[in-house]
Amino acid sequence: MPEADTQPSALGLRRVALLEGLPGAALEALARECAWRNFAAGQHIVSRDAKDRDVYLIIAGRVRVTIYSAAGRQVTFRDLSTGEFFGDIAAIDGAPRSADVVALESTLAASLAPAVFRLLLREHPDVAERILRGLATLVRRLSERVIDLSTLGVQNRIHADLLRRARAAGVAGNTARIEPAPKHADVASEVSTYREQVTRELSALAKAGIVVREGNALVVRDVTRLERLVVEVRAST
Repeated sequence: MPEADTQPSALGLRRVALLEGLPGAALEALARECAWRNFAAGQHIVSRDAKDRDVYLIIAGRVRVTIYSAAGRQVTFRDLSTGEFFGDIAAIDGAPRSADVVALESTLAASLAPAVFRLLLREHPDVAERILRGLATLVRRLSERVIDLSTLGVQNRIHADLLRRARAAGVAGNTARIEPAPKHADVASEVSTYREQVTRELSALAKAGIVVREGNALVVRDVTRLERLVVEVRAST
């Protein structure tokens, strides 16, 4: 069971981008409405098809949004970290959870009941607009992923995922440092393939001089070349 935190704090809520700009008094009131919980690495925070509707704000830590097939195969949607949030879809539409969320490391989260979350949106239009923008971004991301899964081969899906990670890490001088390096099993879960195929493709990219392993990091040495691999294949499908 998650361990309750007895010290709700508006200071912790200031880390959450969704709440940026809220007055101090509003943050203090919201902090008192939250349930504050600590989760250990590997612990389920929410489960797919569960009927709870709380919205979770990540005060510290990192979580993974994922689902498991009936056969136990994992499909990962995204990782979220300090300052991000999840659970808003169930709070908005009242339907059961659409995915599992698992703590990747020790995580502190503040959860809001659906009624409190909806009141927050009504009273603070800037927060409501951020939710709308986030949902629009999610639709675009999932649409792109469906297209990739439908039209690209495994090799090309791995390239596209690596390019996404490189851009998220930050590109400088045509290089990007992804740290820590993604686990091959995690990449496989993202692109719907097997770990061995990811290992083979990353080895091929290393031989081609596109990536190199440096300590705990994976460095993309030629982002432009990687982009070209992705763009050319997408253009031909």
